[in-house]
Amino acid sequence: MIAQTGGGPDEIESSYAWLRLAVAVTISTVGGVGMWSFMVALPALQTDFGVSRAEASFPFTMVMFGFAAGGVLMGRLADRFGIAVPLGIGTLAVAAGYLATGWSPNLWLVSFAHGLIGLGCSASFGPLMADISHWFVQRRGIAVAIAASGNYVAGTIWPPVVQHFIATSGWRATHIGIGLFCLAAMLPLAFALRRRLNIHEDEADSATGRMAQVPFSPLTLQAVLCIAGVACCVAMSMPQVHIVAYCGDLGYGVARGAEMLSLMLGFGIVSRIGSGFIADRIGGVRTLLLGSLLQGVALFLYLWFDGLASLYVISALFGLFQGGIVPSYAIIVREYFPPREAATRLGVVLMATLLGMALGGWLSGLVFDLTGSYRAAFLNGLGWNLLNVAIMVWLLQRTRHRMAFA
Repeated sequence: MIAQTGGGPDEIESSYAWLRLAVAVTISTVGGVGMWSFMVALPALQTDFGVSRAEASFPFTMVMFGFAAGGVLMGRLADRFGIAVPLGIGTLAVAAGYLATGWSPNLWLVSFAHGLIGLGCSASFGPLMADISHWFVQRRGIAVAIAASGNYVAGTIWPPVVQHFIATSGWRATHIGIGLFCLAAMLPLAFALRRRLNIHEDEADSATGRMAQVPFSPLTLQAVLCIAGVACCVAMSMPQVHIVAYCGDLGYGVARGAEMLSLMLGFGIVSRIGSGFIADRIGGVRTLLLGSLLQGVALFLYLWFDGLASLYVISALFGLFQGGIVPSYAIIVREYFPPREAATRLGVVLMATLLGMALGGWLSGLVFDLTGSYRAAFLNGLGWNLLNVAIMVWLLQRTRHRMAFA
């Protein structure tokens, strides 16, 4: 049993649970600024510091590293103390990172500050999904998916807001303003989530029972999920990271590629919510397998169609197919691991997916440099996607086999 104070089993899927979900989405939308603001500020930072594009991009790398490491750290804190503690720490880290960015005299301090931003905003993604999963049972899939969609909503809302203030007030004042806004908005919301749910032994026993159906240890299952996370996100990163450059190479202009990226994120919101409905009916593994298969279909279409209209359609399909993949890992973790380990386990898997995004973005560029074509890069993405599909099929079959002879 997890020792905690607050709500009991009668609050599962209650009106309070849905209100808590709404607060979680709001926090994720506000805190998600850390994942998207740098793309908008990049040109201004490069010009102001007089550095190369590669040097100016380093703060984003620090955001990813901070987010990856923070997912595990914040998840561990959430499992031990409840979600309010990591959210409070994360809010302070995000605010401090933005304030430090606005006052930094050089790019290296900006990079360090963005590592702090990534660390802080990680609390508003994986740990929030894990926390919400405790408050829902029959509708757990849709609840987790809605919580995860806040990150994509942030990607839709924040870039034009940040661009407006950078154009009118400069990037330093804009970052200071974001830091103060996050501090004022997120701390009260984090305090509103201080209540913890009493998770009784019956749910823990249920998770242990499902774990018993898997013919290998929890550590092995964790490793398998991490490998799957790397594979699916190497494939996922190909269009997300390179679609703008791809459109530029085809002569359509980078603005068209940026529109396609926005289209992906918009349809990704639809996909994340839709995957929640599906997961409630067929489970996390099957939902992830379905999403991975469809992601492979979209990658295959990129190989055969490169007209402007076709790329818009395929990019929309890609967003519609892939958006539910990452939230499915949260469902799988809750299906196969004890509730008291959910946030930590999910943090480790999400760290693997982020490493997959980082690896995939670089690897696709390397393949392009070696071959002079994005066709080979799309084929590389398909290969990694096939690995993810194979892992999910294998996990599903091994679980079925175990259940048949248990």
